[in-house]
Amino acid sequence: MLIDIANLDSGVVLLTGDAKRIGRAFMKAWLSRGMTFLAEALPFPLEGFEENVFIGSPFEGYTFDGYLIVDPLSRPKGERSKLYTWLKETERLVLLYERKYVGSSITRYALRNFIDYLVAYKRETLGFERVEVYRFEEGRVVERKTYVRRT
Repeated sequence: MLIDIANLDSGVVLLTGDAKRIGRAFMKAWLSRGMTFLAEALPFPLEGFEENVFIGSPFEGYTFDGYLIVDPLSRPKGERSKLYTWLKETERLVLLYERKYVGSSITRYALRNFIDYLVAYKRETLGFERVEVYRFEEGRVVERKTYVRRT
């Protein structure tokens, strides 16, 4: 499923758990295909693709191939509702990068109705990294995979 996400042309991906390496890998895959992104901020460096990434607010009305929005779940309620309205209207690729970990508890958030994929990264205490990938359709999980890597 990770390769499916890297090959997306449109849709909404929520990446949680401050997964800088995974976020960088997705962004490099999309940028290497010639896409341009508008990012609110860059939580990780993107060497070699600086000319394809612009910094600014996605709500300004500019059109890009993709958008990077940082910490969508940590925003005040008014900003979240503005984001949800914007997500409903956009047909571009959107990467929502959340620093805090949110796995299966995403069902408590209204954001679940707007995302296509959730990638939840967690570093375990015994030297393991776990990545859980959920695919959503209409706010419900339709597919789930877990990847484990020993560090």
